[in-house]
Amino acid sequence: MDFLDLWQKYKNKSDKDAKNALIEKYIELVKIIAGRMYSTYGSNVDYDDLVGYGIFGLIDAIEKFDITKDIKFETYAQIRIRGSVVDQLRNLDWVPRSVRQKAKLVESACSKLENKLGRNALDDEIAKEIGISVEEFQKLLLQISNLNIVSLEEKIVEGNNSSFISTENSLPENVLCGKEIIEILNASIDELPEREKLIIGLYYYDELTYREIGKILSVSESRVSQLHSKAISRLKPKLAL
Repeated sequence: MDFLDLWQKYKNKSDKDAKNALIEKYIELVKIIAGRMYSTYGSNVDYDDLVGYGIFGLIDAIEKFDITKDIKFETYAQIRIRGSVVDQLRNLDWVPRSVRQKAKLVESACSKLENKLGRNALDDEIAKEIGISVEEFQKLLLQISNLNIVSLEEKIVEGNNSSFISTENSLPENVLCGKEIIEILNASIDELPEREKLIIGLYYYDELTYREIGKILSVSESRVSQLHSKAISRLKPKLAL
């Protein structure tokens, strides 16, 4: 039985065996996504947990996927899988309050300086605004990196999901809201310094790991994490994350 037959058997007859076969077929997609996310969140959560969270997203994607639409299932499922993982990480609330407070401090400094200077602030300017050394600021970026990434991934997932919403079954304002999120996000990313913009693109859209991005830019993984965190600290005030 080919996969088209499986899809038709499940969608038309609600066949449980066909559904289980589809889950087995696409479980590798969950493992790939979990592996990429583990490279970022590994210090806070187990790989097997990420796979488990992702499976919930896969099942949700299989149940909601419309085989009559001209959409590739893998593309649709990736968004649901990542969204499921991000939702679980957010619900776990594994980021200490002190780190959240530090993240807000950096975001506030970036926003204040950008409004004052009319451009993206430099590391030494942000550090001075916060009242710490540049070295301390670099360490701070590493501390807040995971929190920032979850926040932006939520926004990207939210915006991307709108692309797959059927206008026949959804409120117009929900569809427009999703489109607006993506437009604001794209415009905000375009305003980032070139290296930070490149990292955002490579991580979220090309789905490369920190290690892979580091090789491209000839910098360490920790430096990629710092630049990534700084980019998101610039983006969050604009997106009200």
